[in-house]
Amino acid sequence: MQKKSLSKTTLKKICLERIKVLLNEAKKRPAYANRYIELARRLAMKVNLRIPREYKRTYCKYCHASFKDNNYRVRTKNGYVVYTCFSCKKYSKYKI
Repeated sequence: MQKKSLSKTTLKKICLERIKVLLNEAKKRPAYANRYIELARRLAMKVNLRIPREYKRTYCKYCHASFKDNNYRVRTKNGYVVYTCFSCKKYSKYKI
């Protein structure tokens, strides 16, 4: 029996929908947030897909910990938004 293959664009659309669902679930269920983020990242890497900006800024890009109430800080400095993660003590800068 032959296996049907999906086109790359179809596969990327399906994966993007799944990534959005996983990262929305991470907001709703903080106990599983780090696992959902790990799954979403792995899925994006598998199909070579970028995670959208609004979702990418909800977790630390170094330790992949979900940004919850007490484990990060947001500041503006010299035209940048600086996210500081208290889990790994690193920071990420994004232009305003």
